Amino acid sequence: MLRLAVATNAETLERIRSPLSERGIEATYVPTTGRAQPLSEPFTDGSFDVGFVYPSRMMEGGVADALLGVPWVNDREAVLRSRNKAETLARLDRAGVPTPESVHVSNPADESALRAAFERLDAPVVIKPNSTTRGVGVAKAADLDSFLGICDYLSLIHDYRAAGDKSFLVQEFLPGARDFRAMVIDGEFAGAVERRLSEADRSAGRWKHNVHRGATATAADLPEEHRRLAERTARALGVDWLGVDLLVSGDRAVVNETNARPTVDSATKYEPGFYDRLAALFRRTAEA
Repeated sequence: MLRLAVATNAETLERIRSPLSERGIEATYVPTTGRAQPLSEPFTDGSFDVGFVYPSRMMEGGVADALLGVPWVNDREAVLRSRNKAETLARLDRAGVPTPESVHVSNPADESALRAAFERLDAPVVIKPNSTTRGVGVAKAADLDSFLGICDYLSLIHDYRAAGDKSFLVQEFLPGARDFRAMVIDGEFAGAVERRLSEADRSAGRWKHNVHRGATATAADLPEEHRRLAERTARALGVDWLGVDLLVSGDRAVVNETNARPTVDSATKYEPGFYDRLAALFRRTAEA
């Protein structure tokens, strides 16, 4: 049986363990945090054939990578590329993939540069930390003073030497956009969900459709053009296992973000053969 090291003990592990076992793959949680690891000794968790996916904390991930000695789905480079939202959008734009109009701000940036970023877009604008997940720190500003105030707070955070990423994005706001997460496995569309807040939340003015902020995810039947858009995104980034976040407003669809460490949802929300394709990706990576 092929042994799969899983670096995250969360919903994904519980959902994939049984379907993968039926396909000859043993998924085992290998903690990379909260442990004291002698660097001259192997991990006590045993030997593995492949890893899924590279740990979210890069320093611990480097140690695990060195001591486990396995190929990863996805590896360090893939995770870092997807985590850097600005890099992702720049690469996609160069590849002809539609994305929201965006400005990358690297602190310290003076007020004239910030004003220019705000005035480049139609208000309101979205301000988003460059490397956070789950909608953390994302805000909306309808006027210049509010925008500059949010930028002031970001500058205060970036003043701390421990703040690794000292940048953020300013993006156009797409009112009323529908929010989809499309999954791509080894270059092929594998299913999608729509993330949506309740009617009460939307009526109260909420607009971030993050599941971790109270939205629900339901299976979605994406049209062919949106499926191909997700596949083009994965090819442009060179990431084998990718969550592609699409915003659809009217006739316009853009790739807003990607996630190289996406949560696996229930199998009913994916295309038939989802686990066969995922297992095949693990085997191909192990053999490579």
